[in-house]
Amino acid sequence: MARVTAPALRRGLDILELLIDQDEGLRVPEITQHLGLPRATTHELVNTLADRGYVTISKETGRVAMGLSALRLGAGYERGLDLATVGRECAGEVARACGETVQVVVRDGGFAVFIVRIDSKYSVRLVSQVGSRLPASCTAGGKALLSALSARELDELFPNDKALRQMTSNSISTRKRLLSELETARERGWTEEYCESNDHAACVAAPVHDRLGNCVAAMSISVPTPRWGDAEKDHYVELVLNGAKAMARRLGASVPS
Repeated sequence: MARVTAPALRRGLDILELLIDQDEGLRVPEITQHLGLPRATTHELVNTLADRGYVTISKETGRVAMGLSALRLGAGYERGLDLATVGRECAGEVARACGETVQVVVRDGGFAVFIVRIDSKYSVRLVSQVGSRLPASCTAGGKALLSALSARELDELFPNDKALRQMTSNSISTRKRLLSELETARERGWTEEYCESNDHAACVAAPVHDRLGNCVAAMSISVPTPRWGDAEKDHYVELVLNGAKAMARRLGASVPS
């Protein structure tokens, strides 16, 4: 049976997804250019979204940004997701212990999606946002999530080297390196990255399992490279492993102390 689609709805969702990472919004011509839509169609869709409160349109600049209705959707999702609530509590405890940025991510295909972020206490800190998506192979948290997948699942996500997205010159660019790092992660129970998603950041992460033993999230500690060293890394590994275990326990998993 042919798949039934709703072009207008799909295009409206494309606009909302485009605006997610645009802090200052976009003008209609920019939205048109990004999505390849006719300008008249973009105007009509933006005005419809604005009427329902999903976007706002600045009278001064004409910029289109996310509106309160979009926020309510996100809040409704978060209320029903114990993972975010538990993750925020456990990440907060780890952040208080280390003073650095602590995050919780979940997997969406080949991407790691940030559902929790606790800021570093330092003025020089890493910038990330709840809801943002990064290639899983470029982040410690993403690699922790990928390490739980079967060989078949990894083959589907990364059938060849070209399927690996790169964010910096240090990002994983071959399946061979990816599979080797994931095997190491399974053996030691944690992952790391050094300037793979950001030229100035290092990170360690550990997987979080639920009561059924499924890897449902990963917790990570991200640190600017000037504050990174072997001794610090060892400390962060211990903290993130303990944080991931605490989160797993609160999700009902049986985790040894």
